[in-house]
Amino acid sequence: MSKISLMAKLTAADGKADELKAALGAMIVAADEEPGLEIYSVHADASDANVFHFFELYTDQAALDVHGKGDGMSNAMGALKGLLAGRPEVTMATPVAAKGMDI
Repeated sequence: MSKISLMAKLTAADGKADELKAALGAMIVAADEEPGLEIYSVHADASDANVFHFFELYTDQAALDVHGKGDGMSNAMGALKGLLAGRPEVTMATPVAAKGMDI
């Protein structure tokens, strides 16, 4: 089975960047309930304070399929309502090579 990576770009609604940053931090904490989620990281865009990027790495499709279904993550994702300027831009990929990891 191949690991699955996902990159997502989230843009804050006007005046909501700080609230979105806090809500994204709560999602990182909630990620502990998902054992098949190997990496779940959020990054602030260096050129736009309203933009955040996620990088996610899942052990397999089954791990991705359960993402967001636990109580903690479901609640954390729900807190994003009203904080985004639009739908996240999501890119799915298959890892090819990575330092320090068996792909």
